[in-house]
Amino acid sequence: MKTDLPIHDALDPLLAALRAGGRAVLQAPPGAGKTTVVPLALLEVGLVKGTILMLEPRRLAARAAAERMAETLGERAGETVGYRVRGEAKVSGKTRIEVVTEGILTRRIQSDPELAGVGAVLFDEFHERSLNADLGLALCLEVAGALRDDLMLMAMSATLDAGPVAALMGDVPVITSEGRSFPVQMRHLERPLDKGARLEAACADLVARAVSETEGGVLVFLPGEGEIRRVEGLLKGRLPGDCAVRPLFGAMEFAAQRAAIQPAAQGRKVVLATSIAETSLTIQDVRVVVDAGRARRARFDPGSGMARLVTERVTKAEAEQRAGRAGRVAPGVCYRMWTKGEEGGLAPYPPAEIEAADLAGLALELAVWGAAPSDLPLLTQPNAGSYAEAVALLHMLGAVDAAGRVTDHGKTLAKLPLHPRLAHMLAVAGDQAAELAALLAERDPLPFAAPVDLALRLEAIRDPRSFAERRPWQANRGVIERIKAEAKRLRSAARRDAQQAMSAAEMAALAYPDRVGLRRKGDQARFVLSGGKGAVLDDHDPLANARLIVVTDTDGNPREAKIRQAVQISEAELRGLFADQIDWRDVCEWSKRDRRVVARRQEMFGAVTLDDRVWKDAPSDAVALAMLDGVRDLGIVLSDAAARFVARVELVRTSGEELPEMTLPTLMDGLHDWLLPHLRGVKSAEDWKRFDLLPALRGMLDWGQMQTLDRAAPAHFTTPLGRQIPIDYSGEAPEISLRLQEMFGQTSHPMVARRPLRVTLLSPAGRPVQTTMDIPGFWATSYTDVRKDMRGRYPKHPWPEDPTQADPTLRAKPRGT
Repeated sequence: MKTDLPIHDALDPLLAALRAGGRAVLQAPPGAGKTTVVPLALLEVGLVKGTILMLEPRRLAARAAAERMAETLGERAGETVGYRVRGEAKVSGKTRIEVVTEGILTRRIQSDPELAGVGAVLFDEFHERSLNADLGLALCLEVAGALRDDLMLMAMSATLDAGPVAALMGDVPVITSEGRSFPVQMRHLERPLDKGARLEAACADLVARAVSETEGGVLVFLPGEGEIRRVEGLLKGRLPGDCAVRPLFGAMEFAAQRAAIQPAAQGRKVVLATSIAETSLTIQDVRVVVDAGRARRARFDPGSGMARLVTERVTKAEAEQRAGRAGRVAPGVCYRMWTKGEEGGLAPYPPAEIEAADLAGLALELAVWGAAPSDLPLLTQPNAGSYAEAVALLHMLGAVDAAGRVTDHGKTLAKLPLHPRLAHMLAVAGDQAAELAALLAERDPLPFAAPVDLALRLEAIRDPRSFAERRPWQANRGVIERIKAEAKRLRSAARRDAQQAMSAAEMAALAYPDRVGLRRKGDQARFVLSGGKGAVLDDHDPLANARLIVVTDTDGNPREAKIRQAVQISEAELRGLFADQIDWRDVCEWSKRDRRVVARRQEMFGAVTLDDRVWKDAPSDAVALAMLDGVRDLGIVLSDAAARFVARVELVRTSGEELPEMTLPTLMDGLHDWLLPHLRGVKSAEDWKRFDLLPALRGMLDWGQMQTLDRAAPAHFTTPLGRQIPIDYSGEAPEISLRLQEMFGQTSHPMVARRPLRVTLLSPAGRPVQTTMDIPGFWATSYTDVRKDMRGRYPKHPWPEDPTQADPTLRAKPRGT
């Protein structure tokens, strides 16, 4: 076996580890040769009985790896080494090494849990942490533990924190290949790009500079096909004549991809690639890398239930991978489209796909497997909110029952190579939905400025020439061809016994039952979606005035998503599809805007109101219950009498008696228990303003508690004259105010709740003379001075020398005395 690749130095310890335990983790940098050497080595030494399955994250990488290994053996792909990718397979009865994309392994395990005939499963590029790779490894570990203890498993990675993976696989050995690379000179921008600068224009400038300053092939990293095409256009006429510009992205024809991978026959090659070229492909003769510093990832927002592709800054790990591509064959140069100072702000690693992606497919696979995420040895558990959203969607589609168990329909969906939404559409509508399913699974074939109507896209697919002649928007030919090819493949997978023809709107509603939109009243084109979210459409779009639409694509904004693709649907079509899900609901609720209880009878499809009528005979119980929300909105304002009652209860309660708590927060929390029975007839803010809370508050106490309250904290103090004065409990201490003469003869200080009353003694004119909490002490001390002052001011009123022996009075002295 050849020994000209770095991986050969690690083969002996790797094979020894696999002989000893059947599992290992292999760390080897890009270019070490692990992808093409390790499977052949396993085959050559006879270590594996059965087929070797090797997983690749991308179709291009799978085909390229299989062809390279076959070439090494002097064969063509499909003989000893073959591959299976979506829509294509090259295998035969003599195939021993099968390179497959990751989703194919999941399907194989679901249909054959024993993996009959498979001797080893190798997970290449595991550091990319794709969702299918995480799930595939977890399922393989389950299979090996329960059914196949002879199944060999190995995770191979370029850059990975190997410890957690090795532990997950059973504390297996970690074998490291140091690799071989040449030094790469890093060149950064001198200053950051202007905020308004276009990424493509800045990248084209940097590519032109790199070509003028260097020699050899140039590999340019861009986030997606759109940016690649725009940079390609900007480079026309700016590069030397011997430079061939080669795009490279996953959706290209394989022949075009191969042209980008192979060495240039003459002159120089400039490859404009997505992240597909970071690790899983070897692009020969590259000595220069230009990194635009962006990566595109799928993000899922559990709050909106909508997934979106976002363009983000690369991470440090990704930037290092990209730079390393320049040092494969000779010393190289990497141009980074950011400054040295900006490098510190880059995140260390990209997130695992399971942390950020749409989890509907994962939830369906786990339902078919009969397990929850926590039951499987997943390296990273999915976000609970995102997973719950995914299960809720599957239940809406009929793929799982209320308990989360897979249905027969769900098993059918799992076998279709589509997102569960589109699989449901294809399963119900049959092959007539193939074209729309392919369209919805692909990027938009029309430019950003085109109207949102799906009918325009279908028109462009069915008759591109006529569309180009009659419409002002230019459809992307490459996307159109991919949609046509995918539609053809899906027709062969779909049933052909559809009972009736369906419109595009009906089929779209099958896939997106939670995104049927009803236009809100008003000037702006705002829609409420059946799933409860909001969406907005450009006011100038032809669908802006449509009453009902089905939204198939948005920008994913969680607050109010902007609609990017939709189709108009009639109410008759909606009722025909979802008659069993449309029902009348009686709605009695508090309206903050109207400041009153509103009672309506509404015909609903999810959150969409198809018909709305006044509920004239709404039960008083329902109105009262809705008014509780009004009370929470308006708040509680106590009258003077109610405030005194609450203060009395709190004083006695805090003194140790068993009385209900009446603090404002507690009253608000317990409205349903103490207030609801008293709210009959209260429907509005005005009614609430006039409402007397005291009877409801008194109703919180039983007869015994009222006796305790009246005994410990009476509502009134009876003066020596027998007159009742309300006691104010709202301050720090209970308090009364009365004329000083009315307390003549009082020899003890009045008490409530085991505490002395604060007594404010008033002059005959009602002005405060003395405040005391010790009447006997006042008589014995301060009264003498008060008497002298009062006799001069109020000579017609009695001021006895010994007030303890005098009779209480409110009268002046008789005339002549």
